[in-house]
Amino acid sequence: MIIKSIEGKIRLATVVAIGSLICSLLISAVVSFFAWKQVVNARQSVYILAGNIPILARQTDVQMNRPAEYKAHIDLFHSIFFSVTPDDKYIEYQMKKAMYLVDESGMQQLNNLKERGYFTSILSSSSVLTLQTDSIFIDPERQYFRYYGKLKIDRRSSTIMRSLITEGYLKDIPRSENNPHGLLITGWKTLENKDLENVQKNTF
Repeated sequence: MIIKSIEGKIRLATVVAIGSLICSLLISAVVSFFAWKQVVNARQSVYILAGNIPILARQTDVQMNRPAEYKAHIDLFHSIFFSVTPDDKYIEYQMKKAMYLVDESGMQQLNNLKERGYFTSILSSSSVLTLQTDSIFIDPERQYFRYYGKLKIDRRSSTIMRSLITEGYLKDIPRSENNPHGLLITGWKTLENKDLENVQKNTF
């Protein structure tokens, strides 16, 4: 009876020891998980000093905001490239800014416009061009986009409204002062640029 009692106590002690070890491991795993989660959340918290008062600013996942940045980048490029005034220095400045946002396909279109006398006609007719964005379609998986807009050309003698449709792709690059969204438009081309209406002005 004594031997059986000792064996039972040893067995019970072994079970208790193993159970305690398993519980300790589970508790350690749970504590470690919550500690890791707290560290991750803390890294997403940024404090900005306004005077001597710390203000909590929250970081956001870049990928969550990327589709909005795609549209903002496309809209910015088209606005800079197409919205110009009859000022050769201003046109040169705008085109220089636009080229930071697009690959060599943008330079090709710019050279084609120069060869056709596009900018010369803007200067000679004192035209003011204003681009209005209608919509931007984006396929995030392919990073493909299609841009729809209307280009208003205001001349001394008439006001012309054109339909503008372009397409291209987007490439992620490091952000810079000249390219704040960290994107580059590639394979850019114009699909449609046709007159919708031409309203003549009274010149007398």
